Amino acid sequence: MKPTHIEHIGIAVKSLDEAIPFYEKVFGLECYAVEEVAEQKVKTAFFKVGQTKIELLESTDPEGPVGKFIEKKGEGVHHIAFAVKDLATKLTAAQEAGVQVIDKTPRKGAEGLNIGFLHPKSTFGVLTELCEDPSK
Repeated sequence: MKPTHIEHIGIAVKSLDEAIPFYEKVFGLECYAVEEVAEQKVKTAFFKVGQTKIELLESTDPEGPVGKFIEKKGEGVHHIAFAVKDLATKLTAAQEAGVQVIDKTPRKGAEGLNIGFLHPKSTFGVLTELCEDPSK
């Protein structure tokens, strides 16, 4: 399952309105997109750093995955996402290798990507997302 690159690093924040200016002023980055992913109960903001993106995640529902994460662990790194080709095959191969998956099949994520998550219990405590750009 060789990834092509790190697609993004997801960071859970309580407020995009507070976090976006920090990344813009302190790091000189430009927020190029803000998007709500209703299915995941989250609003996202993206910054590009070389080929990798930073994805800020603000929960739109305290009972959503990011809301629960912040309540339990506070703000901080939520997940790492790797870009892969043929995501469905990669998820199947992960399952066959004994990796616990959250998504057995790809689903839609932010920026039009197909995504699937691997459970942190199988990835040394790191929530891991696999992403595929269906346009490529």
